[in-house]
Amino acid sequence: MCLFDKPGYIRVNRKITMATEHLSYITMASPVGELLLAGDEASLKYIHFESHAFTPPPEWQAVEALPYPVVEQLAAYFAEDLRDFDLPLNPAGTTFQLEVWAALQEIPYGETISYLDLAHAIGNPNAVRAVGLANGKNPLSIIVPCHRVIGNDGKLVGYGGGLPIKEALLKLEGALQPDPQLSLF
Repeated sequence: MCLFDKPGYIRVNRKITMATEHLSYITMASPVGELLLAGDEASLKYIHFESHAFTPPPEWQAVEALPYPVVEQLAAYFAEDLRDFDLPLNPAGTTFQLEVWAALQEIPYGETISYLDLAHAIGNPNAVRAVGLANGKNPLSIIVPCHRVIGNDGKLVGYGGGLPIKEALLKLEGALQPDPQLSLF
């Protein structure tokens, strides 16, 4: 069963352009910069980092709060009081992207996997590049933890919010190993 098929989650099988959607959005301060959170009355659809320089389309409406506790849960995550999010999600993507994003949610807090591992997790080990592209299109960064995917060599590679944010999120979760070259003993 795909994560988005679980109760409270809606599966989307078609690509939707943001400009045609009438969404509500709020912004929140976070340790990784301001976040723009957008969704409809039923579910969260997008998280944009300040570094994206994203301007909401005119169809979107700024609101005081969204009807689900996304701000509270993100604040608890950044305070290290929350490891697993429990929010209604409805990301717009292709069937393949949704499959990859569902697999991302199976990566435990504080752990990382490689793009190859992720391709194996969806049962398609030859799709490493496609998995990387789908990972990069994840519209719900942090909550759908694409930051937990690293290179096969253990290096931090590719993150829509920028590598410093990926590093900060992995450090927050305790997923980064200390660099042995920096150790004095």
